[in-house]
Amino acid sequence: MVLFSRKKQIGVQKFILKTVNNNCPELKSLLEGPRRDKRVNLTLVVLVVPYVDGKLLINDAFHTVTKEFSATGVGIVLDKQLSLDEVVLGFRWGQEMTYLHAKAKHLSPMGAGFYQLGLELTEVVPNSDYPQLEAFK
Repeated sequence: MVLFSRKKQIGVQKFILKTVNNNCPELKSLLEGPRRDKRVNLTLVVLVVPYVDGKLLINDAFHTVTKEFSATGVGIVLDKQLSLDEVVLGFRWGQEMTYLHAKAKHLSPMGAGFYQLGLELTEVVPNSDYPQLEAFK
């Protein structure tokens, strides 16, 4: 008995091709039209601190992962639909944390209860501006 037939491999190849064609940012941009900036797929752990009315909501902070970066923005993955207009993102580089202020641009469903939040990065946040961020070092 042959465990793997050519017909079964073709089924797998069709699935993979459909998955890549429908999820690859390079191919999606061909359908959606030109974007202002190119995207780079990059997965990093990031701290997300909601920012409301000029205040950080430290108790509502959480970690997630990035999906992609551009020169002016980042897409992060959320495990639920959250209404976040502004956030401060914390990126770890060695022993240092760098914080960036960001504004939400779009929230898109990814499937299975996950969402991609597209954020425009607006400025570097000096650690001295928000001493409460020290808790995340």
